[in-house]
Amino acid sequence: MAKKEFTYEDIIKDIKAKEYKPIYYLMGEEPYYIDLISDYITQNILTEIEKEFNLTVVYGADVDVATIINAAKRYPMMSEYQVVIVKEAQNIKNLDELSFYLQKPLNSTILVICHKHGVLDRRKKLAAEIEKKGGVLFESKKLKDTMLPGFITSYLKRKGLDIEQKSSAMITDFVGADLSRLTGELEKLAITLPPGQTRVTPEQIEKNIGISKDYNNFELRNALIVKDVFKANQIIKYFAENPKTNPIQVTVSLLFSFFSNLMLAYYAPEKSEQGIAQQLGLKTTWQSKDYLTAMRKYSGVKVMQIIGEIRNCDAKSKGVGNSTSDNEELLRELVYNILH
Repeated sequence: MAKKEFTYEDIIKDIKAKEYKPIYYLMGEEPYYIDLISDYITQNILTEIEKEFNLTVVYGADVDVATIINAAKRYPMMSEYQVVIVKEAQNIKNLDELSFYLQKPLNSTILVICHKHGVLDRRKKLAAEIEKKGGVLFESKKLKDTMLPGFITSYLKRKGLDIEQKSSAMITDFVGADLSRLTGELEKLAITLPPGQTRVTPEQIEKNIGISKDYNNFELRNALIVKDVFKANQIIKYFAENPKTNPIQVTVSLLFSFFSNLMLAYYAPEKSEQGIAQQLGLKTTWQSKDYLTAMRKYSGVKVMQIIGEIRNCDAKSKGVGNSTSDNEELLRELVYNILH
């Protein structure tokens, strides 16, 4: 029988239904969901009065396993439950010894372990005890770049807002996959929308985040997709004049991501919007249109050459095998090699 893989939605749904688990082991490379779940538990299981005596928050750098077990073995005061939150648990040595507590956990204790930037070895005894006792072993994985526009759309939809496709792509390219920073920028946009406006536009992003709506990585990618030489060179010139807001490493990374996905798109069994979306794991089919357009402009062999050129540019931008070219020259050379 396959072991249950918990999602963020599963966990929050159970907590809302007051179906609490003896331990929540929250781990993974994406801190956003770890913080979201632990904060929700902190804010919603105990009342403000109950928190005075029954909420314990400790940090991995300051405690050992014995201290955590002793805290978990305490009984609540004037409350049905006590909550013990362990933050930065990746700094604790011999964490597997928590398995001894889980052999006889207190029903009145809700233990939350926050293990960031790594995962618990599922072969360890602790992982087995968590699952044996009906606890939650949750892995918060980094979202792929192709999933970020869908995340942005869903996040704003919960606030009663929608967003133009170009706007979503601009934010994705500018912020990247750091969900904590990404949601911070989305909150800023939501607050600064004029009264009565419920749609996030490129103009709104340009005004409040500082991304040019006409000269950005999204527009550069679009120019390359349709082989618009003039537009591509206009954008490179703008980047050269504004290097702090348009670092070459970000541009190169985004171009590598696009052309790598384009290479994968050639292997899709069905060369349609739906087929490409399924092949690349896209949440919306509108993103597939760019890949279908690019497939008509670039052959598979050319895309392989482009990926090599992007790798070469990335290395040179970091000083490898390059002593003369500045970033503008490197990017201009890269774009020329992509288009010709």
